[in-house]
Formats: sequence, structure tokens, C-alpha cells
Amino acid sequence: MSEAIHEPESILEPDLPIIDPHHHLWDLRALLPMFPEPRHRFIETLMGAAHYTFDQLRTDLETGHRIVGTVFMECSAFYRAGASEAMKVVGEVEFVNGVAAQSASGLYGELRACAAIIGHADLLLGDGAAPVLERLQAAAPDRFRGIRHQAAWDADPEVLGPPFHAPPGLYLDSSFREGFAHLGKLGMTFDAWLLEPQLPDVIHLARAFPDQPICLDHCGTPLGMASYTGKLEENFGRWSANIRELARCGNVTVKLGGLAMHNCGMPLDGPSAGYGSEALADMWRPYVETCIDAFGPGRAMFESNYPVDRWGASYPVLWNAFKRITAGASADEKHALYAGTAARFYGIEHILPA
Repeated sequence: MSEAIHEPESILEPDLPIIDPHHHLWDLRALLPMFPEPRHRFIETLMGAAHYTFDQLRTDLETGHRIVGTVFMECSAFYRAGASEAMKVVGEVEFVNGVAAQSASGLYGELRACAAIIGHADLLLGDGAAPVLERLQAAAPDRFRGIRHQAAWDADPEVLGPPFHAPPGLYLDSSFREGFAHLGKLGMTFDAWLLEPQLPDVIHLARAFPDQPICLDHCGTPLGMASYTGKLEENFGRWSANIRELARCGNVTVKLGGLAMHNCGMPLDGPSAGYGSEALADMWRPYVETCIDAFGPGRAMFESNYPVDRWGASYPVLWNAFKRITAGASADEKHALYAGTAARFYGIEHILPA
């Protein structure tokens, strides 16, 4: 592995248009109740920022890469106070739609932040999820595209920590699938987040709903920490086989990123190590290239997963690492991987440069 570096890097391919299809906005004052002590400080380090506002997002986006638009991904932030447990999620979409309107004003150049919004609804409500989905859509009719209901679970509690409460086998649950069926009726997308050992669950879900657009987040989240420390190479074959099987489902797209998360252990030692893009590209290349080979550029999109991936990479270094991995790709392949696939999947082709 290359030695860590701390010097600023020159931006590679600065004119390449990018849609960042996966970032968050939050204020940890809203989220900290989910993280019981003594984990507050750890969670702030893991997530990269106690507050991540539109101004902070813009600071990252304006570090040299040509980010023309973004997709907001739900993160349990700014839920509506006083609303029912089912409907409180509408507050997050209302908040983000306001941020999107700021960006759409043109005051910040060509950037169209939060051009698409992915919210959350509890699909375990079964048919009761339908009115929640309708309210989410009404909260941002021009930008709301779908939901994420994360299913990340592992028998080792140290892999995820206390904020993640998904039961094992969530995507196989009959009540979940009853709620899931309403996404297709409303023309919504679904983002799936689960961990590498759970990939068979999303394969089963995709086969059961072959017409439902599904995006697998974070390359399927290979694990390299807690009880998985040192086991990335050992488990690579299992991960690769499941990724290739999932790619046979034509309704599934994959996000290339999330590998700088603490969970993945790439790097294991986090932000203080200061790895450069060459070292990160070496770590991530087997996962990214396997996904591109399996899904093709037309069903794969690079993502920042910011600020969570700040654990392992600064924003400009992260995109430099991706660009090193795709240095040999054609112009058409790069267009798809960095902007075109995201624009099509999330219905925001209108923000692509002419």
C-alpha cells in the first residue's frame, strides 16, 4: 500500500461533468438521540461532521471537480416535530426541497444541488405505507423520486453501532414487501443499503419485483472492521459472486462508492492517515472494476456518500481516486459513470450540460 500523504492534489479531469447521486444534509442535534453515550464523539468522527449544511456541501463541491448536480439521500434528519411516527419523515423532504430551491435560483452557478430527493418511509407498515409515500411526493412534487429503507444488520453489534435497528432479513419480510409494492404503483425508485453478507436478500427482492428500479448503495458494503478486520480478501469471492448474480437483474443499478466508510476499512485507520488518491484507488479498484464489469457503465454511477466517506477521503481526493480507476475508460463510459446513469435513474436529465 502506498504511504499516506497530506499535500493537496491537483484535480484530475476538472471539466468532466459529475452528478453526485448520494450525499446527506443534517444537524446532529436532531440525530444524537439515536446514538446513546458514550458513542457521541465516535459517531461525529464516523459521520465526518456534526453539522452538514448546504453551505458546507457547497464548500466540498467547489473544491475543483465539476459537480453540476446532486441527489439527496435520506438520513433521518429534520423530521417533523409533533407528527405521527409514520408521517414525521415528511419533514426531511420539506427541508431538502427548500435547499434545492436555493440552488435552483442560479445564485451558486451551474450547480443544482438536491435536484432529486430520496426520502424514507417505513415499508413495514405494509399497505399503510401508501399514504406516507403520497405525502412525501406531495412535499416535493418536482424533485421527490423515491425512498431508501436501509436493511443493514450484522450479528456483530460493533459493525454498525446503536443507530441502526434494521431486523435481520428485512427485505424478505412479507409486510415490508407489501409496502414495497406501492413504490412501483407510484413510479418511485428504491435505494437499498445492506451489508455484504446480506446481498442474497436484495437479490431475492430484485427477482420478486423485476419491474421495480432498485439501486444498490455503496458497492454492497464490503466489511473490513470489528470482527471482519483483515477479512476483505477472504470474503472478496463471496462478494463478487453475489454482485454478479445481482447484476443479472436488469432492474438493479449500483452505486460505486461508500468504500471510504468506517465499516469497510478502506482505509482502516481513517481521516488522520491522509491517504492520497493513488493509494485509495489501489484499495477500491477491485470492487469498483468488478461492479462496472458486472453491471456495465449504463447501470453504475459514482457517488461521494458525503460526509460519511470523509472518514477515509476528502471530497477532491475521493473523486480523483475514482478518476484514476477509470483513466482508461472511453468518453461515453465516463459520461455514464459520472453523470448519465444517475441522471436517468433519478429522472434529472434536464440538469445535464448541453
